[in-house]
Amino acid sequence: MPLQMLLRSLLIATVSSKKYLLIPSLKILSFFAKPGRSYLFNVDRNPFLHTTLKKTLYNQFCAGESAKETKTCCKSLTDLGFKGVILTYAKEIVFDHKTSASHLPGDRTKARDIPSAHDPVIEEWRVGTLATVDLIGKGDILAIKTTGGGPAVGDAFHKGELPPPQMVEALEEIATRCKDRGIKIIVDAESQHFQTGIARTTLELMRKFNREPEVVIYNTYQAYLKGTPKMLEEHLAEAHKDGFTLGLKLVRGAYILSDDRSLIHDTKEDTDKAYDGIARGALEQKLFDYGISKPFPATNLLLASHNKESVISAQRLHAQRESAGLPTVPVCFAQLHGMSDEVGFTLLKEEDANGKAPHVFKCSTWGSMGECIGYLWRRAVENRDAVLRTQDEFNALKKEVWRRVGFGRG
Repeated sequence: MPLQMLLRSLLIATVSSKKYLLIPSLKILSFFAKPGRSYLFNVDRNPFLHTTLKKTLYNQFCAGESAKETKTCCKSLTDLGFKGVILTYAKEIVFDHKTSASHLPGDRTKARDIPSAHDPVIEEWRVGTLATVDLIGKGDILAIKTTGGGPAVGDAFHKGELPPPQMVEALEEIATRCKDRGIKIIVDAESQHFQTGIARTTLELMRKFNREPEVVIYNTYQAYLKGTPKMLEEHLAEAHKDGFTLGLKLVRGAYILSDDRSLIHDTKEDTDKAYDGIARGALEQKLFDYGISKPFPATNLLLASHNKESVISAQRLHAQRESAGLPTVPVCFAQLHGMSDEVGFTLLKEEDANGKAPHVFKCSTWGSMGECIGYLWRRAVENRDAVLRTQDEFNALKKEVWRRVGFGRG
């Protein structure tokens, strides 16, 4: 890891691992993430504020505000030894369950947010997402936030419907471009206010594009939601019935402060149990009735987690089953850019019987500061809820810094 990245990681880990520093930092970041701020507190317009955030939080967790910055960052991540990058265009609708308010981050005029026969917001999202495809290469992964298509898309998703035809066409164009270039797509989970429609749309994309041996589309399943097992079982049933491959990206979840808390498991232990149970079930091809009383449908698994125990256990289970000739599913792993580098590097050392390292990706986001501020706030919240993990990361980073300046061993 370059020294500049190491020192910035140590700074962020220092704040994240100390509650007396993290809590006020969260409040400040939450303030900036709210829409309608004046020039003084607008992260895109105030040069001092923009530069301060850019040099710290933004560069730690985001790839860049321009194509050049983003390409440079993506190369630096693969140069560290990761299989590739998962890149997201940051634009999305942020919905707050507590206030029932939603907005598109960044500077937008009202005219651009008004749906029309040819929705300019959908078109802007299509262009920005295709530009993201051009920033990555074969073997990388595109992650998309579909609510970035704007109010008309968000309204349809909230009703559990497919998005407007213009958005469907944009999604199919993007999927076709990615398929032709050897790039996979993750449809990100978003606020539960929109998730029913997002899941329905993703299922239709998988039905069309995930025909063996091609797997183009992954849906994101959030283990912290009580309703995830039911949704996953329904999607396995559709994959079995229609003969397509299920793309299963499993995460714990990132919208705990804005979603309806009653939809989320009561304890972290319940979430961990759900996550590890789904991962093990998929790797053993025994999930619900599938693999037991029904054939297990073709599935590709992507485990996105910063929990070292979860990912190391999953990789070892996968390797054991492969070496023993037992049924399993293809699996790869991902951690967020700027978080849990020690987990990712440890995973890369977990070689199988053939000396092959697992495929580990780094997931990053690009876009303007205003478009990324909500994403940055969620990353900070995630660190708040993982103080023990960030304390371990802080200790590891501090040890490495001391080693490099000559006061440590090894």
